[in-house]
Amino acid sequence: MIIAMMAMLLMTALGVALVLTTSSETMIANNYRNSSEALYAADAVLERAMDDILTVADWNKMINPATPGGLVQSAFIDGLALTATRTLPDGSTLVVDEAVNMANCQHTKPACTSDEMNTPTLERPWGVNNPRWQPYAYGNLRDMLPATDTINSSYYVLLMVADDPSDNDNDPTKDGVVPCSTGQTSGCNPGSGVLALRAEAFGPRGAHKVVEVTVARTDTTELERGYTGQRGQDEQNRRARKAAVQTPGKSLTMRTLDVIGGGIQ
Repeated sequence: MIIAMMAMLLMTALGVALVLTTSSETMIANNYRNSSEALYAADAVLERAMDDILTVADWNKMINPATPGGLVQSAFIDGLALTATRTLPDGSTLVVDEAVNMANCQHTKPACTSDEMNTPTLERPWGVNNPRWQPYAYGNLRDMLPATDTINSSYYVLLMVADDPSDNDNDPTKDGVVPCSTGQTSGCNPGSGVLALRAEAFGPRGAHKVVEVTVARTDTTELERGYTGQRGQDEQNRRARKAAVQTPGKSLTMRTLDVIGGGIQ
């Protein structure tokens, strides 16, 4: 009887270990799926918003809240106030205004002050030229193509725009007016005609991805895009603590993104 009881205890322990391993693997797979979907969701709102940005002749109308008539926004917005609470399918909540505050000054409320946004940090080391993120496009990803009903996603996406921090005019509410020609290093503004975009995707179980991109005007009717970073919130914090901050430059030729490491190739 003692031997039988010991054998039963051993088999029970093995069974519990097997169940825990299987459950852990399922959770890992689900988290990986959510993380990947969040990345694609953030990239989708970038592509959608850039189509609208092409139609805006004066980019200052997107980045300066004091623009007459208010900020120009994308056609892709959910119609709710920025301070309204959005409830995601998993029951979690999101307030667009608080997400913008988090991007600007790393807290949700109260609203960011000018001093907070001017303070150099590891994530925002440009001082007075730190981006002042403004909401441009936001809504449920499934509403991006409402007529076709082809997007089956529970993610909420938000895209913000700001003056690129490579601007040297110390005025983050205005795009530079003196572009630099090839080889020119003085008497010009390397951030002229360059806009910074920040896309965020929010999903189930706290899934969150951030993609930052710089776009520049070209001689055609297109935009040139360069990725400056992609990371989830935890990856973003680790990068801020352990790695040097990458300053966007005037060359916008990088088009490859490392999905696994969240860096630049």
